[in-house]
Amino acid sequence: MNLLLQIWGGYTRLTRRWPGIAAIIPFIPVLALWTAVSEAGVFPRAFFPGPADVLRAFFTLTYKGILPDYLQDSLIRLATGAAVGMALGIPLGILIGTSRWAHRICWPVLLFFQAIGDIAWLPILLIWFGFGLTTMTFVIVYTVLFPVVLNTVLGVESVPRDLARAALSLGASRARVLWEVTLPGALPNIITGLRNGLGYGWRALIAVEMIVGTSGIGFMMFDARRAGSTVEILLGMIILGLLWYIVDAWVLAPLERVTGQRWGLVTS
Repeated sequence: MNLLLQIWGGYTRLTRRWPGIAAIIPFIPVLALWTAVSEAGVFPRAFFPGPADVLRAFFTLTYKGILPDYLQDSLIRLATGAAVGMALGIPLGILIGTSRWAHRICWPVLLFFQAIGDIAWLPILLIWFGFGLTTMTFVIVYTVLFPVVLNTVLGVESVPRDLARAALSLGASRARVLWEVTLPGALPNIITGLRNGLGYGWRALIAVEMIVGTSGIGFMMFDARRAGSTVEILLGMIILGLLWYIVDAWVLAPLERVTGQRWGLVTS
């Protein structure tokens, strides 16, 4: 019992000093189990490579320049789609949240198209735009748009009406109330919508790259299937998980937390 307490105390001190270690330690048992199963030969090596095989594939593909090029293509597509989705979603969400007429007109349409999944658009997009960047960008924008719009509407509607009325009574214009009261108050929800939208967009991008892409991490994984390269498929899966963890845990989550603290939604 004392030994367990000492271990836990050491772990707590270590992660408090280097918080990044707290994210690595939970993966150690997973890696150990993966290594043990692969080394035991339970499955053929070609079907179930070990971590060392995946690491070698990572260095090989990086040295050849394949992995950096594919990764760059995927990230540029995601950034482009997310930027367009935000540029459309935030103003639309503010409009729906602040205008009763816009809410009546747009809300049913919004819910209708939200029910149509992004991949459901793919057959008709292939007819309209073919196998190319336009199809992939449309899917990402469509995926990012709805979480951003819905969360923006929620954020705008959660801003106390008294604040806007008080600002108007003090002589502020409606544009100034929107900029200095409504938008800051809705920002935590907008960040939450962006966080959800990027997560869905990242998954949609990989799916659409598998079907219509000629480059990208999704294409690499699907192309590896034809060569029977399980190691490249596993490498792609690990890269997807790591990248999203880095973006979500180190960029989006702190941003969401900071905006929440700024407007009093959380206290620590």
